[in-house]
Amino acid sequence: MAEHDDTSEGRRERWREDFPIGTQDDRYVARREFAKSLTIGSALLVLVNGAIAAVARWVRKPAQMGEESRIGKASDLPTGGSMLFRYPTDEDPCILVRTRSGSLRAYSQVCTHLSCAVVHQPQQDELLCPCHRGRFDVNDGRPVAGPPLRRLPRVWVEQRGDDVFAVGRDS
Repeated sequence: MAEHDDTSEGRRERWREDFPIGTQDDRYVARREFAKSLTIGSALLVLVNGAIAAVARWVRKPAQMGEESRIGKASDLPTGGSMLFRYPTDEDPCILVRTRSGSLRAYSQVCTHLSCAVVHQPQQDELLCPCHRGRFDVNDGRPVAGPPLRRLPRVWVEQRGDDVFAVGRDS
């Protein structure tokens, strides 16, 4: 029996000969593996931050309903015309526009790029920021050209008879 050692020590030694990796070497992390895990982790963080930024860009803040303020008469505003007003305070310039389709739209007059005043361009049915040639769609306030990236804050209006009232605005 001395030739053939079937004891547990003999089996353990044969196993170690077949698999010569020690447990300490098993826990060792090579520089390449460490750099790889850092790169993958950083890439995942960049992707998650990009996704959060994209979602936040398109999610609109809820409207702040404030006190009602009479803007003027709807009959005074022809198709393609505009009217300036202030809402909710005298420090907040706004613009009311009757689009080519005849609907009333109102927005903050402050450009979302560098706070210049936007003006209505009835020929193009757009709002123009003359400072850096930014253009906004008059139907929904989204930027269509130039450096602005954010929509103009919308002022919510209601028409009662011939009177037009501002009733709230987006943040």
